[in-house]
Amino acid sequence: MTLEHTTLRKYLFQLQKEHGLDPDLMLLVEDIATSCRIISHQIRNGPFLDILGATETSNIQGETQKQLDVIANDVFLSHCSNCQRVAALVSEEMDDVVWLKEAPKAGDYLVYFDPLDGSSNLNVNLSVGSIFSVVELEQNIETLTNDVVLLKGTKQVFAGYSLYGPSTSLVFSTGKGVQGFTHKMGTGEFLLTFPDMCLPDTTEEFAINASRWRHWDETIRRYVEECIKGENGPRQRSFNMRWTASMVAEIHRILTRGGVFLYPVDTENEHAGGKLRLLYEANPMSFIVEQAGGRASTGRERILGVQPQSHHQRISVIMGCRTEVELIERYYAEQA
Repeated sequence: MTLEHTTLRKYLFQLQKEHGLDPDLMLLVEDIATSCRIISHQIRNGPFLDILGATETSNIQGETQKQLDVIANDVFLSHCSNCQRVAALVSEEMDDVVWLKEAPKAGDYLVYFDPLDGSSNLNVNLSVGSIFSVVELEQNIETLTNDVVLLKGTKQVFAGYSLYGPSTSLVFSTGKGVQGFTHKMGTGEFLLTFPDMCLPDTTEEFAINASRWRHWDETIRRYVEECIKGENGPRQRSFNMRWTASMVAEIHRILTRGGVFLYPVDTENEHAGGKLRLLYEANPMSFIVEQAGGRASTGRERILGVQPQSHHQRISVIMGCRTEVELIERYYAEQA
């Protein structure tokens, strides 16, 4: 089977045949792919539709919403509701969990998503993306509360992201490695272009928002200082630093050529627990990174093992090539 003929649907049927992928999950993945294709189209036509600006509303985190944040959220809500097994939807842009069933059963799905990550990049025509995750319920639910969706990242059966850049990428894992698809303009199809994406063990590139230096703790400063010192420092090799203010863009670059991404808890955001959200940002990306052979940590523990305390919980995030993340974890242990 040649790459140019491996459509998303063909790949999903192959997963079903070889690994018993649930047919309803197949349909849900296709609904998510459709959502990403529609959002990509809206972004590309944003200047003509006058939808790149901000709204007069804020999300639960107090962040001003872009018009496309709201549009992307509505698209996910509409299409992810198609699957008969979806019991609830959890979004960055909605205060509460949206329940689709009055009596969810074991085997039903919970869908978590950040409909438009990095939307501050829209006005300057830089990459943005969507992040999504699916968890299968292990037991029946009797009382519909926000607490029901507080499940560890290890429970995910599917996670991925879509990057809206020069091309539209769809990268995901069902627990069988990481596959990268690209939308072929004019056909409506996602074709497999980056099969079996893997992270190298080592890297010479890191991504962090250096403007937050004054807020970092001793460990993060130590790590960045050592990288910046290059060949004359303790790392004895030169490092490049990158930052695009979009988690999807950062992780996609790391998956394609290696690196480590850091958005740690610091003195400015520690009251909130960090910057990035656990359920619909950190967990899905951690699942992807681990499936690609990397590591995802808070600096002190594995992200996928963290027990959520709220559905909009924030967390410290350090993920990418295994050796770099393990080094930072060792520095935190030494600091402790």
